[in-house]
Amino acid sequence: MVLRWKSLLIMLIGVSFIVFLSGCSEAAGSNIETTVHLEKDELILSVGSEPDTGFDPTTGWGRYGSPLFQSTLLKRDKDLEIAYDLATNYEVSEDGRVWTVNLREDAFFTDGEALTATDVKFTFDKAQTSGSILDLTVLDRVEIHDEYTVVFHLKEPQSTFIQTLLTLGIVPEHAYDDQYAESPIGSGPFKLVQWDKGQQMIVEANLDYYEKAPFFQKITFLFLNEDAAFAAAKAGQADMAYIPAAFSTQEVPGMRIESIHSVDNRGIMFPYVASGEKTEEGLEVGNDVTSDLAIRQAINLAVDRQGLVDGILEGFGTPAYSVADRLPWWNEETVITDNDFTAAQEIVANAGWVDESGDGVLEKDGLKAEFKLLYPASDVTRQSLAIAVADMIKPLGITIIVEGKSWDDIQAQMHSNAVLMGWGSHDPLEIYHVYSGKNAGVEWFNSGYYHNETVDDYLESALAATTEEEAIEYWKKAQWDGQAGFSAKGDAPWAWLVNIDHIYLVDENLDIGEQRIQPHGHGWPITDNLVDWKWKEN
Repeated sequence: MVLRWKSLLIMLIGVSFIVFLSGCSEAAGSNIETTVHLEKDELILSVGSEPDTGFDPTTGWGRYGSPLFQSTLLKRDKDLEIAYDLATNYEVSEDGRVWTVNLREDAFFTDGEALTATDVKFTFDKAQTSGSILDLTVLDRVEIHDEYTVVFHLKEPQSTFIQTLLTLGIVPEHAYDDQYAESPIGSGPFKLVQWDKGQQMIVEANLDYYEKAPFFQKITFLFLNEDAAFAAAKAGQADMAYIPAAFSTQEVPGMRIESIHSVDNRGIMFPYVASGEKTEEGLEVGNDVTSDLAIRQAINLAVDRQGLVDGILEGFGTPAYSVADRLPWWNEETVITDNDFTAAQEIVANAGWVDESGDGVLEKDGLKAEFKLLYPASDVTRQSLAIAVADMIKPLGITIIVEGKSWDDIQAQMHSNAVLMGWGSHDPLEIYHVYSGKNAGVEWFNSGYYHNETVDDYLESALAATTEEEAIEYWKKAQWDGQAGFSAKGDAPWAWLVNIDHIYLVDENLDIGEQRIQPHGHGWPITDNLVDWKWKEN
């Protein structure tokens, strides 16, 4: 069975594989040719796609990786502990509504202007009204206490407000305009010097950066698909390339594989409620098969997660049991014994599911144990995971009909059909987004309409906590408190499958420092510690 999944994955990637030189435009090829012979303090990287909306933090740039050109108030270290960046200190009032942040006085934008509390206020005000993916609805107002002290007033306590301090890069009020996203000015470790859209971006070290100076003075980012990036690395035209697992078995002279653990997870979202309702837009809600707890729990137990890692991801991944595996707010007690077919059979049998017709498919009250599992047709890995899971579950008497769809089609059908989705963030608010009853049917969040009053109480308590430490205890209880929770031990509205390692081909002489668990693949999370990169000493 594993061979079948591997063969399918290799076949599909092989069909889409293109040679690097023919895959890039002539202009891109000529640009690359002229940058092959590098000085020792330069790098060429192909580590992710080009940002569609540019490099403006107030519209979302930097949420899944370092903003590069801008600085943030706080940051997370390699252990995901909170550390200072622009801030030198912060305090939260006893009621959790007032956050006071003191700023360092030696931070300057690359145009020579000092970064002050005025710029911080401007950035948050701008982000709050940008209408982008950033959610700052909890923010009431921002006040300037003095030149280097800023005060945030919240409408209500929210522990996850700290995530905005960790991810929102500060922009200059004096130099912000409609073209900022294409010509960013910041106080971060690098500055943008050239952006050839669709081809490459060139950055240089910010010589006035207030912390550790980057080793590399010039870095070129190539915007290539995975096939072309792999070909560029093989040809010696890139010092690092992000590659899919299927390419990891091919040796490339002078390059090594770096496999970095992530919470870039993939899992099956089940419609949690029975059918019969519709959204305001007229979309069907609910599924009579997946709304049965026994079906959801049995699938969770019967799936061989390690088999998926080995067979689909070539070993580059880990079994997934939650939306936040190995992060500080993950409850380790939610890990179940998977590939337990006997336990899965007992659960569905005790719930009244039997093979009445003898066709190998379970039935209950005339209802067949059969449902659709949708995946984005453009995603080979999700397709392979979906097919593999369907094969694993079929002997249990549950039929999963796998269908590839466009994202638009999936969005229209995801409230009534299971979907193979992916999440993964360093922000615990993602737990709230995915599982809170308040988010049922809201955009892509809780699309299965999951709700549990006990879980919702824990989630609300986590938000209202005044410290991250206090909030973590509630996040964990929402997953499993010993009797209830949204994990596979409880309501099981999801069957999490795998966490995908992020795989890079790296020049054997390039030291990329100590990497932390990476979030979902949006942005360039590998660049978080770019200032630590250097050539290895001989």
